[in-house]
Amino acid sequence: MQEPVVTLVVVPRERFSCARESLESIYEHTDLPFNLVYVDGKSPEEVRLFLENQAKEKGFQLIRTEYYLSPNHARNIGLQYVNTKYLVFVDNDVVVTPGWLSALVNCAEETGATVVGPLTCEGTPIHQKVHFAGGESHIVTDVKGRRLLREKMYKQGQQVMEVKPKLKRVKTELAEFHCVLVRTAIFEQIGLLDEKMLNTKEHLDFCMTVAQAGGEVYFEPDCLVTYVPGPPLETTDVYFYMLRWSDDWTLKSLHHLRDKWNLSENEYFFSKYRKLGWRRRQTIINPLITSFNSKLGYRVVRKILTVADKVFNGYITGIYFARSRRLRGSASLPKNIKPLEN
Repeated sequence: MQEPVVTLVVVPRERFSCARESLESIYEHTDLPFNLVYVDGKSPEEVRLFLENQAKEKGFQLIRTEYYLSPNHARNIGLQYVNTKYLVFVDNDVVVTPGWLSALVNCAEETGATVVGPLTCEGTPIHQKVHFAGGESHIVTDVKGRRLLREKMYKQGQQVMEVKPKLKRVKTELAEFHCVLVRTAIFEQIGLLDEKMLNTKEHLDFCMTVAQAGGEVYFEPDCLVTYVPGPPLETTDVYFYMLRWSDDWTLKSLHHLRDKWNLSENEYFFSKYRKLGWRRRQTIINPLITSFNSKLGYRVVRKILTVADKVFNGYITGIYFARSRRLRGSASLPKNIKPLEN
């Protein structure tokens, strides 16, 4: 049997209830030999047992922690078990299609790419709506000498059947961690992933770091995958989701990105501050509001739930810090910037 040249490192994204579908799609649709390292950050009992059974049956490496993991922390844990030429980081809510891995490896082999990102879709029905088809991530200096971040995602929201025939393999500046192939040797140059990038924009930081080290990022449309976001419908998902998208983690990530790359704090950052907590509002709070039948009225209910969300979010973040003792410091909004309520 051919020796694997690639290791898949599967990590938690924001929930656990898609883990079975994701893992089953990998084994059903992968046509290259591969190693697999599965990092399980405190999944609920049902998922834990499923993963343990699959690890025994399929023979992959399962690493479990009894605390929740930030994405880059989980990826760094998995990276310690990689000894192949390539690795692919895959979130645990990604569903792949036939030939996906061959397409990524072929691109890297034929171009010498350091990083290869696929055509990534989002939501259900799967493999239909484009989330990401390459993009931009670089720093420009304006006439006042300010360093400003430029970020752009291509083809987002368009239909796969309309755009895929026009897409070609191309060098790009950005790949996302939903699913991304990396030439393992790059970590000898840049070190581990930056764990101070807790929950957002870590893909920008990584791709710019790779480019700074002389590496190249490619987009490969022959690889099609879908990440399946969704409200944390399972009760066991809610705590992790609230922590994963906590205000504290978001602010710390944005502040670290700003300081690390010596960026001016402009509207790019201010817009992120105003939208703080939008994922929780979208997936947890707003559904509760629309289903809440009360004489108090829509606005009052929204205000109550929004305040409750902030209080609970701060509480669980504090509990996590107290228990893990892995993250230090605090983050706060700049004066005169208020988060959006909607």
